[in-house]
Amino acid sequence: MKDVIAVIDIGKTNKKLFLFDVNFEVVYEDSIRFEEITDDDGFCCDNIEAIEDWIKKRIKEIQDQGLYKIKAINFSTHGASLVYLNKAGERITPLYNYLKPLNLDDYQSFYESQGGVEEFSRKTASPAYGMLNTGIQMLALKKHKPEVWKNVHDILHYPQYLSYLFTHKITADYTSIGAHTATWDYDNMQYHNWLEEAQISLPEPSRGDKAVITEINGEHIAVGSGLHDSSSSIIPLLKQKNTRDFVLLSTGTWIITMNPFSKETLTQHQLKNNCLCFMTPEKQQVKSSMQFLGRIHEVYLKAFSTHFNVDIDTHLNLELTPDLGRKILEQDARVFLSEGIDTDFEAHPELLKNFSSYEEAYFQLIYEISKKVIQGMDLISDENAVLKDVYISGGFNRNKIFILFLELLKPSITIKISDCKNESALGAALLMKSYLK
Repeated sequence: MKDVIAVIDIGKTNKKLFLFDVNFEVVYEDSIRFEEITDDDGFCCDNIEAIEDWIKKRIKEIQDQGLYKIKAINFSTHGASLVYLNKAGERITPLYNYLKPLNLDDYQSFYESQGGVEEFSRKTASPAYGMLNTGIQMLALKKHKPEVWKNVHDILHYPQYLSYLFTHKITADYTSIGAHTATWDYDNMQYHNWLEEAQISLPEPSRGDKAVITEINGEHIAVGSGLHDSSSSIIPLLKQKNTRDFVLLSTGTWIITMNPFSKETLTQHQLKNNCLCFMTPEKQQVKSSMQFLGRIHEVYLKAFSTHFNVDIDTHLNLELTPDLGRKILEQDARVFLSEGIDTDFEAHPELLKNFSSYEEAYFQLIYEISKKVIQGMDLISDENAVLKDVYISGGFNRNKIFILFLELLKPSITIKISDCKNESALGAALLMKSYLK
């Protein structure tokens, strides 16, 4: 029987289970998608009950099969999601969707009481993102659903709730608390005072490499407290020896550029340009640029496919020569994306009338996405820092056109494709290393 670490890796679309052996190689993988349901306001959300059942069922099945000995379990999930428990430890709300609209005008008095939107956002490294700020989610529940709020006893971020399913321990971790929650004071590296003022109590975060030994189906297993997925994805690189300063492009629905070596505090200028901070499991800030560019890529692929009557995966077979790439750079046209902060994430098929071919339209889209990524990269670099290495993980690390534009836009950098796959899950597994013994 092979000793393994199980990692539950929950994305917005795919829910995965990985088993890592003692060499941190994936020896088993399972993936599933769940149809969304609606919350108590009729807005779409994940079916948390079905996800809970799937996780428990798959862990038991692996135990019963007898091929693998689960020594530890950890969790990696998307951020901006909370679970509320009553005094009996029962979940009392749906898993509200972070894309659910929220009227920020309702919270102006709150921001004003904390020194204004700009200063509060800088101090908490959390742009005013509405539901993407879990602290604001708490205030929204308290304000709009007082009958639910009065029964709230504990509040957990998504990874810690999945851990709670096995341990029944109320925990918090730095990666989840530090991810644009508007609850963490980055100036003083502690919870912000507003939580106490609002009589909201959150568990004290602990290091991510600590686990609780728990009996699961008759076996004693170390259960980690879980991590925020983007923060988890940088762990494998940070644990490599002899790695010089780098930034990581974590690509998917979001393209997040992360710089764990920045020593400078977040500025108002950075904040106004889609920059924020994450935290490592060791409580270290990771200055980041977070842009919804993967979503833009996704919606335009569908529009391109319809307009040009081609397969949706046509872009996978395209090639761009450096000469044509330089020509597109020289033209420096802007068609699909805004000049400043992007707020429109839907396709506009009428724009495709400007292009004579699929290739021409796709190259232009990727140029604009690449340019935004480079701008974000420059923004999170310290004043005198010399950036050399840029690692790319996720779906865009196979996009040769994206990589070529990055190299043309910033010739001084060396693009490195991350050797490891499933970085978020691997990061969560690496933190459980000591429990393999």
